[in-house]
Amino acid sequence: MKKGTHPKYRPVVFKDVSSDFTLLTRSSADSKETIMHEGKEYPLIKIDISSASHPFFTGKNILLDSAGRVEKFNRKYAKRKPKTEVKAEEVKAEEVKTEEVKTEESNTEAVS
Repeated sequence: MKKGTHPKYRPVVFKDVSSDFTLLTRSSADSKETIMHEGKEYPLIKIDISSASHPFFTGKNILLDSAGRVEKFNRKYAKRKPKTEVKAEEVKAEEVKTEEVKTEESNTEAVS
């Protein structure tokens, strides 16, 4: 392996900010913050969700929405109709067009 091409791999503490759960592991992730863990100082990486706060692992149905993703989605798609409604409207519009064509044909036959 070439020297200096790979990132530094060292012990790092990951901290779940929603449950104050900390995990000491090795990582190449950079961090400017540090934390004292078991008497030693380690780089700190903050995370939003971990096994200590995730509903699948805890059995609790907690909704963590740190960035307002649900509200953003609702605002973006609030004006749109579900595909089933759009499809039904297209079918109705097609039926109206075919009825207009039929009435025009019958009018031209009656005139002839």
